[in-house]
Amino acid sequence: MSARTKARKRALDMLYSADMRQVPVEQVLVAEAERAVNEPERQASWLYAREIVDGIVDHRDEIDELITTHSRGWTLERMPAVDRALLRIGVWEIVYNDEVPDPVAISEAVEAATVLSTDDSAGFVNGLLAAVSHAKR
Repeated sequence: MSARTKARKRALDMLYSADMRQVPVEQVLVAEAERAVNEPERQASWLYAREIVDGIVDHRDEIDELITTHSRGWTLERMPAVDRALLRIGVWEIVYNDEVPDPVAISEAVEAATVLSTDDSAGFVNGLLAAVSHAKR
């Protein structure tokens, strides 16, 4: 598993944890930063995970608006928490991170949805992120 894939998983864990515990993402980020200091072997994935989460915090309204715009018939609140977090990561990578090609961001999110969410999630995540990518052009 690549360092960026591990970082995405770590970012997903932070976003999901904040969502489930109903605490600010920044609070989870602080706790994870303290943990990262004591686990230098995870440093490579930590830096990109933090970049992802910071980017989502900085652009949360715009990201959620894009998700809402492209999710036909689904509100953010109605989506499974894992899907919501994966979509936020995917949209941030597509819109705000030029270092990651859109197909890679989409593929990574779809793979995670396949493993971690419902039977229908991979198709939903794929379609929504593809629409965001297409609209960006």
